[in-house]
Amino acid sequence: MQWLQMDRGEPLIDIAAYALMPNHFHLLVRQRKENGISNFMQKLMTGYTMYFNTKNKRTGTLFQGRYRSEHVQNDRYLKYLISYIHLNPIKLIDPAWKESGIVNSTRAKKFLEQYRYSSYIDYTDVPRKERGIIAMGSLPRYWKTRREFRKEIADWLTYNHSL
Repeated sequence: MQWLQMDRGEPLIDIAAYALMPNHFHLLVRQRKENGISNFMQKLMTGYTMYFNTKNKRTGTLFQGRYRSEHVQNDRYLKYLISYIHLNPIKLIDPAWKESGIVNSTRAKKFLEQYRYSSYIDYTDVPRKERGIIAMGSLPRYWKTRREFRKEIADWLTYNHSL
């Protein structure tokens, strides 16, 4: 991945976590400059639309409406968001897991460990080139070790929704 090594200028944001899904994506970012998030999102959405349209010989908009964002104001919610984003891909194998709980937590864990389109793998310390886009130091250290992070996710995977 040569593009990870390119000089892209001063970053507008730090990407702390992400999950790419077939019809949407989640990003947890920290702004580095004023209007950094807005400028980054504009570049991302425009660049991807141009790429997609060229590749598929089409024209026009690709995304419905403007992106949604929310300012996180407390640590508890920020820590929750990191888990939420990393658990989001489970919808691909267990669509109702948020409402009724995860049917097979072992299968879900294995799926997350193999899902390439999320920063979950990077948080578990598996080496890969894509880790270069994650700014691990941009957030508080909620987990002292990768093992503690894995345990946090495992706790969510086995959470009993009926309680």
